[in-house]
Amino acid sequence: MQKGVVLAGKASGALLPAYLAVGSNSVKAGRVIERLRARLDDGLAAFNLDERESAAVSEPGELLASLNTLPVGPGQRLVIIHGADKLAKPCSEAIVGYLQNPNPGCVLCLVAEALARTTRLYKAVAAVGRDAVIDCGGKKAWQLPAEVRRLAQRRGMSIDESAARELVDRVGESIALIDGQLKTLSELCRASGSITRADVVEHVARTAEVKPWDFLDAVCDRDAGRALSVYALMPANSEVRLVSLLAARLRELVCARSLMRRGAIAGLGGELLAYDSIAATPAVRRKGSKRPAKPRAKQDWQLKNHQRWAGSFGDGELERALVLCGGADAALKGGADPRSCVSSLILDVCGAAPSRHGSLPC
Repeated sequence: MQKGVVLAGKASGALLPAYLAVGSNSVKAGRVIERLRARLDDGLAAFNLDERESAAVSEPGELLASLNTLPVGPGQRLVIIHGADKLAKPCSEAIVGYLQNPNPGCVLCLVAEALARTTRLYKAVAAVGRDAVIDCGGKKAWQLPAEVRRLAQRRGMSIDESAARELVDRVGESIALIDGQLKTLSELCRASGSITRADVVEHVARTAEVKPWDFLDAVCDRDAGRALSVYALMPANSEVRLVSLLAARLRELVCARSLMRRGAIAGLGGELLAYDSIAATPAVRRKGSKRPAKPRAKQDWQLKNHQRWAGSFGDGELERALVLCGGADAALKGGADPRSCVSSLILDVCGAAPSRHGSLPC
């Protein structure tokens, strides 16, 4: 499976008989289709292009007739089927059979959000050539800011890290929606040539659901303004859970800071797994009670910012923040005003509150 959009066969510039663009990144799949369409003669596209949704493909015979039709004029014919993962079984089997002896004058492009590698259709396309399957999978959340910057560059604009992250926070993880907002922002900010966080805040409405991890990341960045903004969008009555999650994250940073002092930060994942395993093992397990789930090791992408976050805290600050989390938890369970309590905790941990000693006064 190829990652980039490379449409070539064995001969330089030659196209393969079939391609499969698979994944949820509709922007990348769109680029695959655009490059294939660009191979058609503009004056003959009406004759040599057959593009349809899978729902409109109901007769295997009609589909095979289109695939076996010779192109009009020089070049090749192009058949594009969207939603190929939803093709009726007879039609997908017809394609499998067709690819055993494809029409050299036709290129088939299948577009699918998800198609298992074990399916006959996937295997048939993959057998056509090494570059026949194009990975259009979505990006992980932590990869999206970099993808936003690449998309902005394609539009002749620059966007900094904070603006890219703010755009992802507001729009969500859909590349198509992000690219649509970048198009609008590019038109609004063309004169300056750059998109700032202020531009995103002013022109992009928040439509994405806020996740606890967005809140934790903002606090660990010690960005009090962003943390308070994200917290204001969290569901009501979620304060106890947020404080618990924040305490868990801060404990991870305490561990990271300790390993940094010893020059052993590379072992953070193993240390956290060992700690979680001990924490998940009760001293006495009651007869008949279920065994607790075995902790899972954290992935590298989950720990990629821990060293930076831990380094932003001074000696004793993380430990004090943990004490404040304990005080906030007790205060919340004792009936303290949730908004006031958590807001004060955010300011304390982010270092934006006046210097205080002792537990958090909620």
